[in-house]
Amino acid sequence: MWQHRALMRKPAETSAPLAEAIHHRWSPRAFDEAAEVSWDQLRALLEAARWAPSFGNTQPARFLVGRRGDETFRRILATLTPRNQSWAHRAGALLVAVMVTRNEKGEIPYAEFGLGLAAQNLVLQAVHEGLAAHQMAGFDAEAVRREFGVPAEAVPRVAIAVGHQAAPEVLGEERDVERERAARKRLPLAEFAYTGTWGEAAF
Repeated sequence: MWQHRALMRKPAETSAPLAEAIHHRWSPRAFDEAAEVSWDQLRALLEAARWAPSFGNTQPARFLVGRRGDETFRRILATLTPRNQSWAHRAGALLVAVMVTRNEKGEIPYAEFGLGLAAQNLVLQAVHEGLAAHQMAGFDAEAVRREFGVPAEAVPRVAIAVGHQAAPEVLGEERDVERERAARKRLPLAEFAYTGTWGEAAF
């Protein structure tokens, strides 16, 4: 059962009904530093990621996982850019999504696509759990590699903050608060889905 309890909702404006987790998913930066993300919740998020599709069932996704207050969390936080550290320290958990590029059969085709599918499953499960998630490119992948002994055939690709939403004002800076409150925007379907020929709107 859907359990969305976000403090501030920004539902997608859509031309067709969507699954609730998709309809309400967005990427807040304002997290409640007093609220915990439990290991049971993290297990559910990672099970969702584990069951994502991948090319030939190669399953290229791996995750480093830390809860706020533990050593893994602190080490992941240290690899984030200062800008991301300024808000991500309040998250209940920090993860790094890693793609394995080779296995015993050789190079894994579409490894990045497989990791993306796993990460999306994780994020949507977070919404289902009443949590929020924010994916970040702003981190030092080589620092993650050194800090956690990530092997050469695996590539740290994205960091993910997971937690309970807080009021935007916890971000402090007015521009950050305004950004948190801003409406979500996407291209219209007419510029997104084509039929017949490129640029001919399907809807």
